[in-house]
Amino acid sequence: MGTADIVKNLRQTVADLHRELTRYGLVIWTAGNVSARVPGEDLMVIKPSGVSYDDLGPEAMVVTDLHGNLVEGDLAPSSDTAAHAYVYRHMPEVGGVVHTHSPYATAWAARGEPVPCVLTMIADEFGGEIPVGPFALIGDDSIGRGIVDTLRDSRSPAVLMRNHGPFTVGRDARSAVKAAVMVEDVARTVHFAHQLGTPEAIDAASVDRLYERYQNVYGQ
Repeated sequence: MGTADIVKNLRQTVADLHRELTRYGLVIWTAGNVSARVPGEDLMVIKPSGVSYDDLGPEAMVVTDLHGNLVEGDLAPSSDTAAHAYVYRHMPEVGGVVHTHSPYATAWAARGEPVPCVLTMIADEFGGEIPVGPFALIGDDSIGRGIVDTLRDSRSPAVLMRNHGPFTVGRDARSAVKAAVMVEDVARTVHFAHQLGTPEAIDAASVDRLYERYQNVYGQ
C-alpha cells in the first residue's frame, strides 16, 4: 500500500475516532483532538482547528509534517498540533496522540494532583499513578515538551497537564483514544472514592503483576 492510500485510510480512522470522543462525553463544542502518525513518514493526520464534530469527515482531516507545517488539506491544523508533533518527534514508539478536556480528569489537572493507583484498572492500563505534567502555554513546543518529559519516566499512556487537561498516547490512534476514555473513567471513580474517605494505594509489587498481565496476557 502506497503512502497516499495509507493517508487516505488514516483520514477515515482519525475522523471515526473523533466520534468516540463525543460518544464517551470527553469533549464539548470543538475542543479536543486526535492525531495519528503516518507509518514510515515524517507526517501525521490531525483534526482541523475550530471545526464542529458534526463536520469532521475524512475530507476535513489535515496532514502536517512533524513540525506542524501543513502538507495536505484545506483547513488550518488544530491549535494543539505543535504538541502532537513534538511527541511524535521525541517518542518514536507513539503512533497516536489524543487531547481532551474531559471533566473529571481535567479537575485533577486543575488541582495539579496525580490520580493515585487505587484501582486494579489503573494498575492494568496505566502501570501506576497517572502523572501530572507542568503548566505550559499553547502555541509552541512547551506542552509537547512537558508531555514527553513526564511520560518518559512513566508507564502511563496519560498525563494530566497542569491547569489544562489530559493528553494520552498509544501505539496507534485507537489505543490513545482508549487511554483517554479510561483516564476519565478512573478519574471519576477515584473522585467519588475521595468523597467517602482516603482510598488505599495498591502496593507496587501487585501493580507490576497487574500491569504485566493486562499488557501481555489479557484479551484475544
